[in-house]
Amino acid sequence: MGDGAKVGSPLDAVRWLLITSGGLGLSPFAPGTVGTFGGVVLGVTAQWLWPDRALVIWSGLAVLLFVWGSLQSDYVARTWPKKDPGAFVLDEVVGYLVTLIVYALLAQKLPGALGHAGAFFWFRVFDVLKVQPARWLEGLPGAWGIMADDQMAGVYAGIGLYLTLPIVVG
Repeated sequence: MGDGAKVGSPLDAVRWLLITSGGLGLSPFAPGTVGTFGGVVLGVTAQWLWPDRALVIWSGLAVLLFVWGSLQSDYVARTWPKKDPGAFVLDEVVGYLVTLIVYALLAQKLPGALGHAGAFFWFRVFDVLKVQPARWLEGLPGAWGIMADDQMAGVYAGIGLYLTLPIVVG
């Protein structure tokens, strides 16, 4: 599986696939940025297949993946030696979904193609900046800290998209 992954069971294989976003987190260049594309694929696909239910689907996926990812501390500790390994990009996937959720709730509409591009941009900006309380949330123990800071970045990114997208599209 690469990147030191220790897969000992079928459940570990599923964990690895979800945590690395199908291997996107193994990118040698900017794994968090590359891993975010897993969220883009989920968000765009849900919106394309079920436009009337996209917000509910994004919300359900975000909650499910956040809780599941946050409970993976033991697996992460035995698989990667770092507290927040670069290959762990499920937090970016969920953070992108949170960006879409916040934007859709504020704007009362779903984003178009430019909106998804803006969501990606703003999420990456706020994920890197770690504006408080994101920095504090990052310090939570185990996978909770890995997951939580990106959700705060998603909230900031959704607000940023809501404020800037009307300026860009005129």
